[in-house]
Amino acid sequence: MSTAQHIDEPVAARILEDVVSTPSVSGSERGAAEVFARHAASLGFTTEIDAAGNAIARLAGRRPIHRRIALLGHIDTVPGDIPVRIDGGVLHGRGSVDAKGPLCAMLLGAASCGAPDGIELLVIGAVGEETTESPGARFLRDRLRPDACIIGEPSGWDGVTLGYKGRLVATATRTQDCSHSAGPEPSPGDALFAWWRNITDQIDAMNAGRERAFDRIQATINTIQSGADGLASNARMVCGFRLPEDVPPAMLETRLRASAQEFGVEVRTTGHESAYATLRTDPVVRALSAAIRAEGGAPRHKLKTGTADLNVVAPVWRCPIAAYGPGDSALDHTPDEHISIDEYLRSIRVIARAVSCLADELLPRMSPRAGRSCEPSSPRCSRPATPEDL
Repeated sequence: MSTAQHIDEPVAARILEDVVSTPSVSGSERGAAEVFARHAASLGFTTEIDAAGNAIARLAGRRPIHRRIALLGHIDTVPGDIPVRIDGGVLHGRGSVDAKGPLCAMLLGAASCGAPDGIELLVIGAVGEETTESPGARFLRDRLRPDACIIGEPSGWDGVTLGYKGRLVATATRTQDCSHSAGPEPSPGDALFAWWRNITDQIDAMNAGRERAFDRIQATINTIQSGADGLASNARMVCGFRLPEDVPPAMLETRLRASAQEFGVEVRTTGHESAYATLRTDPVVRALSAAIRAEGGAPRHKLKTGTADLNVVAPVWRCPIAAYGPGDSALDHTPDEHISIDEYLRSIRVIARAVSCLADELLPRMSPRAGRSCEPSSPRCSRPATPEDL
């Protein structure tokens, strides 16, 4: 039978520093996955690296196993070397916030909680989350069916993320014979910008009356290039769209292609993800919110304008789900990415309480605590969160 264990805070900090110190840009995660698995094994987990490259740590209570809780983070990072150092209680380094801090917090929180009888805990460092393909989460989505899931993403130790916007990435190109710049024919770059103006005009019209950022379509040019070899000239634009719940990727894609045909532009799309949001009455949201209260905080419920692996797995798993983790998401992908060690340690305690309380709720007939609120003084959650409107 798995039992809870005391987590030494210096050990927890060293695990975080070790994982952050191991580079893991998307596509090159193996080294960090092995470091994560080694630390998980030292904490009593059984570990594996699956066929997709995901690092998986398992902790099981007394069998038979009736319920599984997945704590799904990601171990890959965007490029950018940030020397790892701890200065004044703050750890600097690429991935410290997005999202090795949340991943390590989930590992330590699960170890601190232990797996209650009948429960299996899976702590997963998925690969490729920072790409449009999310290969790690897609591999898991089709092979796992957890009964509840916490997604490891930065929300702040007292924040719970209820949902993320959808996404579509479009690459628009045009190639044509070279002509004199004084001639009447528009250049490939002119054609792309005319297409872009048309698309943004349509988006402005669709956004009319939408007040919240979560409800609006966002459009951004990510990169643009042009060139010529003396015979042909070309232009290429990569743009990203963040989508609200009522705008599925296919709807916007239809508009992009219709407009592209009008302006003689070719469009290829990737990263098709629909927006997804849960409610404050979701069992995972309630467990995390109650655990934050038990740690002396006032839970802040958030809707994010980005996209995460939650968008990939939630529509298929259809289980209670929310995102949580230490760190300021405003530091994601920045050259100043860093995380407070104190916040990281506090989030470990929140996760331990939340997992314990969630396990009680998932096993109501087996748990003597079923139907009761958890005492704040225990290593479990406090009273359920009160549902509120966004």
